[in-house]
Amino acid sequence: MIDKILDRYGGRDGASDNETREECDVDDFGTFGFLRGSRERATMLELRKKDGSILAVGYGWLEKLEFEPSDGITLHLAGQKIRIKGRNLNREVHPKVRLFESVCRHRVPWLREVGDVEDLAARDGDAIVEVIEW
Repeated sequence: MIDKILDRYGGRDGASDNETREECDVDDFGTFGFLRGSRERATMLELRKKDGSILAVGYGWLEKLEFEPSDGITLHLAGQKIRIKGRNLNREVHPKVRLFESVCRHRVPWLREVGDVEDLAARDGDAIVEVIEW
C-alpha cells in the first residue's frame, strides 16, 4: 500500500532506481561509463576484464589514486594495488569528461578492457583500457 501512495504522489514511474540510473544517467564512452548528473556518485567501481571476470571495489575503500601517463592508473585500496593500463586515460573524451578525473570524483560506475577489434577501430583521442590487473 505504501508503494502505491509513493508511486502516486512521489512521481515514481514504477522503475527501480537502478534501472532509471542505467537507462537515463550513465553515458557509455566504450571503455567506461560516466554518471551524467552533477550530484551523481557511484558507490562501487566495476572493473570488467575481456575474459568475463569482474571485480567491484567500493569507492569508500580507495586510499589513493595515481596517474602516470606512461604507466596508467593505479588504484590503492586496503593493501591491494589495481593497475589500469591503456591510452588517453586522462584525456578529455567529451567536454569536461576525463577517465582519471572522473574516477577521482566517483563518477565512473564501470570500466572495461577493450578487445583487439575495438582497439584497432578506436579514434586517436578515445580512452582505451588495454589491461586491468588485480
